[in-house]
Amino acid sequence: MKYIPTIGIECHVQLKTKTKLFSEVDNDARGKEPNSCVSPVDYALPGMLPRLNGEAIKMAILAGRAMNCEINAYSRFDRKHYFYPDSPKGYQITQFYHPIIGAGYVELPSGTKVRIEHAHLEGDAGKLTHFDTYSLVDLNRVDTPLIEIVSMPDIHSARDAHDYCRELWRLMRFAGVTYGDLYNGNMRFDINTSLAPEGSDKLGTRTEVKNLNSFRSVERAVEYEIKRQTRLLDAGDKVVQQTLGWSDATGETSPQRSKEVAADYRYMPEPDLPPIHLSDEFIAAESAKLPLMPADYRTKFGEIIPHDTLEILLDYPELMTKLSELSADKKAIKLIANLFTSVLLAEEKSAEYLNDLPSGKDLAELAKMNAGGELSSTATKEVFLHLFDPQMRGRGAGQIAKELGLIQENDLGALEAIVDAVLAKPETAKAQADFRNGEEKVLGFLVGQVMKESKGKANPSAVQKILREKLK
Repeated sequence: MKYIPTIGIECHVQLKTKTKLFSEVDNDARGKEPNSCVSPVDYALPGMLPRLNGEAIKMAILAGRAMNCEINAYSRFDRKHYFYPDSPKGYQITQFYHPIIGAGYVELPSGTKVRIEHAHLEGDAGKLTHFDTYSLVDLNRVDTPLIEIVSMPDIHSARDAHDYCRELWRLMRFAGVTYGDLYNGNMRFDINTSLAPEGSDKLGTRTEVKNLNSFRSVERAVEYEIKRQTRLLDAGDKVVQQTLGWSDATGETSPQRSKEVAADYRYMPEPDLPPIHLSDEFIAAESAKLPLMPADYRTKFGEIIPHDTLEILLDYPELMTKLSELSADKKAIKLIANLFTSVLLAEEKSAEYLNDLPSGKDLAELAKMNAGGELSSTATKEVFLHLFDPQMRGRGAGQIAKELGLIQENDLGALEAIVDAVLAKPETAKAQADFRNGEEKVLGFLVGQVMKESKGKANPSAVQKILREKLK
């Protein structure tokens, strides 16, 4: 029997506010000691009351707009009760009944649209680190502001699940609401997968794979669940609704616990936080701060930058912003885009370089020198990398090229003299005769001799043209 898979995805996005959602504690605990970024509010000291971080509201609005979502003027917090070592309060403060972000959609590069049901604000839980015989609790992550984005069941393949998560990651980073550090859990994906017989009007029983933090893991987990559930259904067995863990090492899911439903959490309105009322003017003002999104850049650069190159660059908001500084010079944009992908991103220090990119003016000057024949392709790459050298900062592409002796000789008179000198050498006589007899490939040898004579500074294209004219 053929089955149609249906996938829904819940994505937890940590917002990069300076402080936590309900306390004035440092919100960025990356690389810091466990339990060093906590307050009495975080570890639920009796009598400690939460105080809402207004910046989280502003970031939620930007995140919603990035997903083409409605922003609800009225929202409210609720308590989600559960008992687990990483949650000292015994409940999570979230938005169950009245979320701040309403319906919208995310459009994938393929054109497929995945509808967003809603997204809500909540405080994150802590983190458990498991060892052989014990586990340790780190509360640094408690009440880190999150938005949980809930998709509609519009995804029907592992590849689309991968593309949706990647595009969502891009949207959140371009909107500037998260660091987007997947390794440190800034975005985590819960994948709900179910199978139904082809033609059925009902969805099958779903399983949920929790806390995936890479696009490849999302794709592999969905592929595995589709195969596993297919085997069960073909054997006449039933799929059990449960929460699963994923192992990258084995490439398999494993049961963690039965899947809870809303009633299990005993949701109730949060008594310590008032409802949120946003004016239309406030929503409009914050929405206007949304920068260009990936779809905007696809429209802007789609006919200039090759598709594969553009999709690589769209993983780096910093690079797309820098390309926008190159005005409307299509050749410059194409050249710098190629340097970003083939040179910069291949460097070991590329992550470090992204934090301190050359100015748009320096990049434009470099592109102009290349287009004007002042720099060869190899020299262009060398000057490009030197633009990232702290010792070269402020000198500009032209000055760097001069200091490195990389500017090509384009003076036709000077080049012709060098060519004449090379052609006068006895060791080039045979190559000249061969070229006149129709052997085109020897022209490369002669060009190489001129380059050697000029110490690499001659413009190869101009040299080739002069040689052809003289060897007629």
